[in-house]
Amino acid sequence: MKAMILAAGLGTRLKPFTDAHPKALYEVEGKTLLEHSLDHLKRAGISEVIINVHHFAGQITGFLTQHGNFGLNITISDETGELLDTGGGVKKAAWFFAGNENGIIRNVDILSDLDLVATEAFHRESGALATLAVRDRRTSRYLLFDREMLLCGWENITTGERKISRDTALLSPLAFSGIQVISPEIFSRISEQGRFSLTDMYLRLAADQKITGYRDEGKIWRDAGTI
Repeated sequence: MKAMILAAGLGTRLKPFTDAHPKALYEVEGKTLLEHSLDHLKRAGISEVIINVHHFAGQITGFLTQHGNFGLNITISDETGELLDTGGGVKKAAWFFAGNENGIIRNVDILSDLDLVATEAFHRESGALATLAVRDRRTSRYLLFDREMLLCGWENITTGERKISRDTALLSPLAFSGIQVISPEIFSRISEQGRFSLTDMYLRLAADQKITGYRDEGKIWRDAGTI
C-alpha cells in the first residue's frame, strides 16, 4: 500500500499556533501531528507516503529533511500556489497512486489507532471505489449509510443542511474518522476540477457507484485539529 497525508490546510482552529506554523507541526504528547500520522502508517507496513503542503510548506519539508524522512520514502505534493482542498489535493497526487495498489488517505490532524491493514482488506474484498472509516460518535456533520453500509448522503445537524445521493428508507448517521482507502480506478471517475472536497466527490459517486463505510472501532480517536 501507498499512503497520502493531507497536511495542506490552514489550521485556523489551532490559532494562534498556526499564525506562524503549519498545523502538521503542532505537538501532542511530545510528537508533532505529522509524526503521529507517519507512525500510524509505519505500523501498517507502509513505506511510501506523499504529503500535500501549502501553509508554511517550507517548515514541513525542513522538518522532514532534519529527521531523514523518518526512514520513509516521502514525496511532497506542493500546493503553495493554490490550496486545492481535500479532493483537489488527492487528484493532484493521482500519479503517485498509479498502478494496482489501493491507497490510504488520512488527515494529519487526527490521532487514531485504526487497523489500516484490516481496513484495506475489507475494502479490497468489498470491491468498492472508496471505503470511509466511520465511528458512532457525536459531531455536527454525519455521513449517512444504508443497511449495507453504502454511502447514501450527508447531513449537518446544526444547520439542517442535507445531501442525499440514494433514496432509502433507513439511514444510519456515522461520523467520518478522517481515514479512507481508495482504489486506483477512482481517479478515472473524478470529473471535478480545481479546488473541491472529497466528501462532495464521494456523494456524487455514491449515486451509482459503491462507496462504503467501515466501522472504526479502534480504542483511540481524537480530533487534534482544535486546541
